[in-house]
Amino acid sequence: VQLQASGGGLVQAGGSLRLSCTASRRFFSSDAMAWFRQPPGKEREFVSSLSWGDSRTKTADSVKGRFIISRDRVQNSVYLRMNSLKPEDTAVYFCAARSGSPYVYHKSDYAYWGQGTQVTVSS
Repeated sequence: VQLQASGGGLVQAGGSLRLSCTASRRFFSSDAMAWFRQPPGKEREFVSSLSWGDSRTKTADSVKGRFIISRDRVQNSVYLRMNSLKPEDTAVYFCAARSGSPYVYHKSDYAYWGQGTQVTVSS
């Protein structure tokens, strides 16, 4: 499956962005989608994941209460709504997909990746 991410950009601290990720094929109820991010000079880290079948989600503590993951079955898309953005949220954001549980949080657990979209938060 191919994933296409979009929606990144430059925003001031406190602002919002919505990232989108569209897949080249229909997802199955057993699939999971996730967002990861890679800050400059750091490792790729888990942000949030979602079970395609029942929309159960898991979100990293660092963004909990500010970021919301959601999906659109018709569009074969997953979204990441990012509110109250902080400079430390600056990173390249990647969407990812796997067959199986959404409750896995390492990049090696996900087989499919989008190309990444840059989010820069200015102070």
